[in-house]
Amino acid sequence: MRAPTNYAGPRRKVKKPKQFSQSLATKLSAQISDVRQILKSKGSRVVSVSGTDSVQSTINLLHKERIGAVLVLGEAGEIEGILSERDIIRRLADLGSSLVEGQVGDIMTREVKTCAPDEPLARVLQTMTEGRFRHLPVVEDDRLIGIITIGDVVKRRVEELEMETLGMKQVIVG
Repeated sequence: MRAPTNYAGPRRKVKKPKQFSQSLATKLSAQISDVRQILKSKGSRVVSVSGTDSVQSTINLLHKERIGAVLVLGEAGEIEGILSERDIIRRLADLGSSLVEGQVGDIMTREVKTCAPDEPLARVLQTMTEGRFRHLPVVEDDRLIGIITIGDVVKRRVEELEMETLGMKQVIVG
């Protein structure tokens, strides 16, 4: 009887990986999110007012639309400012009830940060967090195309994390 030349076990057939309805690559590619993807799902509707509109009518509009901010647009559609609930509360502390008799242009935030539709969500989230604001107009070729909120960004990020978790489970389970 001859001694074996090696002690390796018999060769196994390479098993084909299980197929899932979506591949891991497909799921992970969805994680490269940008602002445009948010606008696709939520739409591009922007509620706006004029700087000469009354604060009272704008407060009523915020309430009716169930939103936290409105853009203040000029006659040509350019962004002149933004008025948020936070702006109203801050000025209310200074002016009291006479605030509602004034014009939006007197209390709006004039320096408005914007983002581009191809901007990555991580950068947008960082901008909003550092600037401590919750609404960001989206501008493409000097034209307003929408507005996103920090809630929109967080919702999209949670969806991405769910996809990532599912992808990891698929890798682990095999």
